[in-house]
Amino acid sequence: MARFYNEMHAGDDCSPASTREHYQRYAQWLAQQTGEHLQRQRAEADLSFRRVGITFAVYGDDAGTERLIPFDIIPRVIPAHEWSHLQRGLAQRVQALNMFIHDIYHEQRIIKAGVIPAEQIYKNAQYRPEMQGIKVASDIYAHIAGVDIVRAGEGEFYVLEDNLRVPSGVSYMLEDRKMMMRLFPELFAQNKVAPVDHYPDMLLDNLRSVAPTGVDDPTVVVMTPGMYNSAYFEHAFLAQQMGVELVEGQDLFVNDNAVYMRTTRGPKRVDVIYRRVDDDFLDPLAFRADSSLGVPGLLAVYRAGRVSLANAIGTGVADDKSIYPFVPDMIRFYLSEDAILNNVPTYQCRKPADLSYTLANLPQLVVKEVHGAGGYGMLVGPASSQQQIEDFRQRILAKPEAYIAQPTLALSACPTFVDQGIAPRHIDLRPFVLSGKQISMVPGGLTRVALQEGSLVVNSSQGGGTKDTWVLEK
Repeated sequence: MARFYNEMHAGDDCSPASTREHYQRYAQWLAQQTGEHLQRQRAEADLSFRRVGITFAVYGDDAGTERLIPFDIIPRVIPAHEWSHLQRGLAQRVQALNMFIHDIYHEQRIIKAGVIPAEQIYKNAQYRPEMQGIKVASDIYAHIAGVDIVRAGEGEFYVLEDNLRVPSGVSYMLEDRKMMMRLFPELFAQNKVAPVDHYPDMLLDNLRSVAPTGVDDPTVVVMTPGMYNSAYFEHAFLAQQMGVELVEGQDLFVNDNAVYMRTTRGPKRVDVIYRRVDDDFLDPLAFRADSSLGVPGLLAVYRAGRVSLANAIGTGVADDKSIYPFVPDMIRFYLSEDAILNNVPTYQCRKPADLSYTLANLPQLVVKEVHGAGGYGMLVGPASSQQQIEDFRQRILAKPEAYIAQPTLALSACPTFVDQGIAPRHIDLRPFVLSGKQISMVPGGLTRVALQEGSLVVNSSQGGGTKDTWVLEK
C-alpha cells in the first residue's frame, strides 16, 4: 500500500504526540468532543445547507437533478509558511498562463521558438481562431482561475490541473466557512484563521478593474446558462454577494456596438460580464447557431473592446490536459524562472514512447482524457478491474492523442468524520486566483475530500465532499 502524507499527524499511530504543530490546538479540542456531539453538528450542517439550497446538479442522475454536496466538519489546516509558498507558486503560474494565452492569440512567440508544437494549439478543441489579434483589457484572459493542488507522499505539493474556463466551487468555500463559524465559534476564538469572506468584494474589484477603456463606473453582471446548470446556486450566490444582476442570455441584447441589459427602467449598458457560459454557447452568430443561451452579436462588441468578458473567450486553450505538461516551460519562457510548484509527471500518449510506457503500465497509472472534466473519462489503474483496464486500452489505442497518463499519487489524507467515526480520507485543494490590475487570492480555497475509503476521486459529481480550509495567520 502506498504511504500517504497525513495532514494532521506525523506518525502512523495518530497519537497526540504525533500531531503536527499547526493542528495541535484543534486536536486538543477534537479530543474533548463526543461522537454524538459531532454527529449532531454534522446533521445540523446538512439541514442548513439543504434549507439554503446549497446543491449542485448531476447530469443524467436518475436520483434527481439536485444533490447536496457532503460537508465534513473537520477542517483542513495549513500553516502560514506553507500558504506563503503556495501563494507565490500560484501567482507565478497564473501570470505565465495569462501571458501564454495572450501570446497564442497574438505574436505566437512560444510556437515560433519551438517550445510547444503548433498542432497542440491549432488542433485544440478550445482554441478560438476568432480571438486572433483581439485586444482584451489589461491583456488578462483568465480573470478567475481555480488551480487544483495535491500533496503527495513525502509532503510535496503538485499542481494537478488548471481550471481557466469557468472554474466553480468558490461558493462552497465561502459557505463552508460560514457554517464552521456558526457551529463551532469557539474554534475561531482559539485559532488565528485567516478570513475568506471578503472574496466577493475582491472579485467585484477585480472585474471592475478590467472594464473597457474610458468606463469609470462599470456595470458588472453575472451571466448564467440558467437554473438547470449544475453550478446555478453558485452563479446566484456570487451575484447576490457582489450586489450585481444575475442575467441569462435572453436578458441581454446588442445595439449600436454595445451590450445592454433589459430592466424595468429600460435598457442599461453592461460593461463587464462574468460569464458562466461556455464559449460555444456565448454568441449564436459566431459559434453554435443553435444556442439559446447566448447573446447574438456579443463577439463583435467584444472584438471592438466595448465589453469585457471574464473569463475571456478562448481561455480554455490553456487548461486543456494536453497543454498542462508545458506549463513549466511557459514559466521559463515568459518569466525566465523555474516553476515554484511542480507538475505531476505526465506521459503524453500522442508520443510513441509515452504511449508504449502507458500501455505497459496501465494498472499503475491514472489515465485522463485531455478534454475531460469532473472526474469523468478517466481510468484509475489501481482501483480498476482487469476488464476496465482492457476496455480503456482499446480507447487509448483508437485515439492516443486524446489521452495523458500520470503516476497514481498517494494523495495526502486528512481526518474526516465519516459514518464509522474519524478516519483519514484523501483530499485536494482548489485555491481561487484573481487576475486584474494585480494578482490576488484569499487564503486557502476549497478542500475537496474523497469520502469513500481508499478513493482518490474528490469530484462532487463522483461522490466527493468538501471541508473548510484554514490558513493560520502568523
